[in-house]
Amino acid sequence: MLSDLLYSLKDTEFFFNLFGYISFRSGLSLITSFFVIIILMPYWIRFQKNIFPSGQPIRNDGPDTHYHKKGTPTLGGVLILFSIILSSILWTSNFSSFNYILILTLILFGLIGFVDDFQKVKLEKGISSKAKFFSQLLATLIIYYVIKYNGFDLNKFSIPFLKNVSIELGYLYFVLILLIVVGSTNATNLTDGLDGLVSMPLIFVFLTFAIFAYVLGNINFSEYLLVNYMKGSGEIVIFCTAAIGALLGFLWFNSSPASIFMGDTGSQSLGASLAVTSILLKQEIVLAVAGGLFVIETISVMLQVTFFKISKGKRLFLMAPLHHHYEKKGISEQKIVIRFWILSFLFCLLALSLLKIR
Repeated sequence: MLSDLLYSLKDTEFFFNLFGYISFRSGLSLITSFFVIIILMPYWIRFQKNIFPSGQPIRNDGPDTHYHKKGTPTLGGVLILFSIILSSILWTSNFSSFNYILILTLILFGLIGFVDDFQKVKLEKGISSKAKFFSQLLATLIIYYVIKYNGFDLNKFSIPFLKNVSIELGYLYFVLILLIVVGSTNATNLTDGLDGLVSMPLIFVFLTFAIFAYVLGNINFSEYLLVNYMKGSGEIVIFCTAAIGALLGFLWFNSSPASIFMGDTGSQSLGASLAVTSILLKQEIVLAVAGGLFVIETISVMLQVTFFKISKGKRLFLMAPLHHHYEKKGISEQKIVIRFWILSFLFCLLALSLLKIR
C-alpha cells in the first residue's frame, strides 16, 4: 500500500516517519475520500442523467412533498464505495485484515444494493424482500467464515459496562452476527428517506467507532480505560475516516435539495460495514447505542406493522419510518433532518461514555 511504500523511505527523509502514525494516515484517508467524491460526483450525476433519465422512482403512498424528487439520480452509493475502498487501500498499513474484511463487506452488500437500485431505475421496482434477505444472509455467512478464517474470536460476547466480562456463546454467536449485520443493514436503509438524513448520523457513528478502534489498538489507552487491547485494530480508524470523508463529500451534493441519492448501494453496505466493525472490535452493544437513531427508525416500522395487523387496519403513526410521520404532521424536511442529526449526536456521545464506564 502507498502508506507502507512512503514509510519505507523514513531513513532517507524524516518527514516519511509521519506515515507510521495512524493519526496522520487517518487524516489523509479522510481528505482523499472527500476529494474523490467532490471531484468525480458532478460527472457521475451527469452520466446517470444521460443513461437513466427516469432516475429515482417515488412511492405513490409517500408524502406529497416527495413528488418533485422523481428523476433524481440514485446511484451515489457506487461512488461512495469506490472512494472508501480506494482511500482505505492507499492508507492502510501492513495489509490489515481488519480493513480488508470491512472492504469485503462493502463490496458484498454494495452488490446487493446495486442490483436493487439498478432494477428500480430500469424497471421502477427493486428486488423482492425475500431475495434481498437471502442475499444478505449469504453475504453474512461469507463474512462470518472470512472473519473466523482470519483468527478472530467469534465465541465471546463482551459486556462494555464491566471489565473483562464476556458471555460464551459458541455457535450461537453466528445467530447474533446475523441479527446484527442484517439488522444494521436494513436500519440504515430505512433511515435513508430524506435529503441528507442518513449521512450525518453515519458520520457520527463511524467517528465513534474510529475513537473506539484507536483506543483498543493502543496498549496505553486500553490499559488506562480498562478495555481489552486488540493488536492491529487501530487500522480500522483508516477505514472509518475514509467513510467519514466520503460521506462528507456526498452530503455536499445530497443536502436539500438533493442532487443525488446514495440508494441501497450506499445505505446497505455502510450499515453492514458498521455492524462488522462492531463485531471485529467486540463492541456490538456500542453499535446499538451509537446507532440509536437507526434503532428508533426500525422499531417505528415494526410497531406500525404490528399495530396495523392487530387493529385490523389502523395506524399507530401517520406513516413509517418515523421521519415520514413528522413529515405528515407538517414539519419541514430540513427541520426533521437537523433534529434527527442532533439525536444521533447525543446517542454517539452516550456510546463514547461506555469507554469509561467499567
